[in-house]
Amino acid sequence: MRLTDHDLKQISQEYLATLSPEQLLRLSEKMLDDLRNARDRLNQTPQNSSRPSGSYAPWEQAGIAAEMGDDEGDGEEKAKQEDRASQSEPPSETDTEANRSDDGSNKRPGRKRKAGKQPGAKGVGRQVEIAVTDEKIHKASECAGCGERFAEEAPFEAATGMYVLDIEKDEGGLQVTHIKHIYGERCCGCGHVTQTKPARCEEEPGWTVALTEWHLVGPTLSSLIICLSLRMRLSRARIQEFLQEWLDIRLSIGCINQCVTEGGRATAPLEDELVAEIQQSELLHADETGWKENGRTVWLWVLRTTTVTLYLIGRRSWDVIADVMEQFAGWLMSDGYGQYRHYGKRLRCLAHIIRKARGLAESCHPQAAAFGQKVLESLSLFIQGIYAARGDPAIDLLEKFALALAQLKELCEQHQDHQHDKTKKLARELLNDWDAIWTVLTYPALPITNNVAEQALRHWVIARKISYGTRTQQGSRAFTLLASVIDTCRQRGISPWPYLAEVIAERRKGNPAPPIPQPIG
Repeated sequence: MRLTDHDLKQISQEYLATLSPEQLLRLSEKMLDDLRNARDRLNQTPQNSSRPSGSYAPWEQAGIAAEMGDDEGDGEEKAKQEDRASQSEPPSETDTEANRSDDGSNKRPGRKRKAGKQPGAKGVGRQVEIAVTDEKIHKASECAGCGERFAEEAPFEAATGMYVLDIEKDEGGLQVTHIKHIYGERCCGCGHVTQTKPARCEEEPGWTVALTEWHLVGPTLSSLIICLSLRMRLSRARIQEFLQEWLDIRLSIGCINQCVTEGGRATAPLEDELVAEIQQSELLHADETGWKENGRTVWLWVLRTTTVTLYLIGRRSWDVIADVMEQFAGWLMSDGYGQYRHYGKRLRCLAHIIRKARGLAESCHPQAAAFGQKVLESLSLFIQGIYAARGDPAIDLLEKFALALAQLKELCEQHQDHQHDKTKKLARELLNDWDAIWTVLTYPALPITNNVAEQALRHWVIARKISYGTRTQQGSRAFTLLASVIDTCRQRGISPWPYLAEVIAERRKGNPAPPIPQPIG
């Protein structure tokens, strides 16, 4: 904007009457430019800008869906501009009320109440009213001292026990189990007393949550909680409500959150397996979107191949994915974000360029509209040629479009210093990424859009809008690990929930995590 709100408030009919014809002309040019920019912003849609499809009004979405079809679009469903802007999270009413005394006055100004149980507050214990469905006695099978096996009739003395809630899936649906586990001691003839107790995974750097069999919630129920949280996007309170009203299982919010975080820790060793597969792939799609961690803006990255999806949370810097990309030698498909230029063997998503060109073509600026229309026509010509070359590999697209490419490059050079900002930016973007954009003319079998990565992020963008992100680094780590395993399993046509239950069960015993199953067929 060339005129600020402060400037506009000073412009009146009396002020205009004092200006000379030359001054009026200069002011009119500024106001015309501002009016065009304002109209261009008002006319922005997901079809000609980076706005998400969710920005349509509810009464508009049905008509748009009918015109485009459910499976049509370029995959740009996330709000790039909104995601990449630092937005502060509004304070919650709970925090406000926590700093207010009974008489309505503020106590402890500027301080927020800490999460969790407050000093002096009444505690809440476990409320498990489900009858015990089974009893399991864990006896040592051999002496820990001499190694001799115990006879079946060898005496066993119970020392401790615990109760585990879990679920089983059978023909009748989900069945809740409440199993009593008993641990104790056996004495060998050598005099050594061997004791059994719940298994525990050793401490691991970066994790404060325990990974142990000494847990009220069994592996399958933990997997269900993870499904409700990440896949179904339910809050902890909604999960608590669902478990209580449908399965008669009463769990605290803290216990539910612990199950999710514990599941993330259980899947941590699988990240190396995912990274190794990515590094061996021939084509990788990458993208990033804004994320909230305790109210501050960080970035959610996705790296996706045909069989693997990996999520990472960190800064909006190449350093976040540098370790993964160090051993990668295939093609990288991305948008125009400058950090991706660290990698040489790169492809550019044409859908981003098409949207920007379409926005210019619909602009109120005559020169910008002409430039945008010419770019659109060139892109349409090249894309038609790419599709034709996929059916006939003998077509040499670089030779066929040599003149058209030269004309487009000359057009961009003419507009790289244009006074219209978006025209200048698009011209420079095309010139800066020229080789990456038109590599597909040499290898027409390669993709021309980054839809794969865009669609992978879509689900988690919706989750972010509902949950406002994560609260801690450990929570962010657990989220990305679980999301990576869930989406990778779904890519491979495998249900992630039985597999997650198996991973949690093995890791609670201190065993390695079983590898992710390979694609079916």
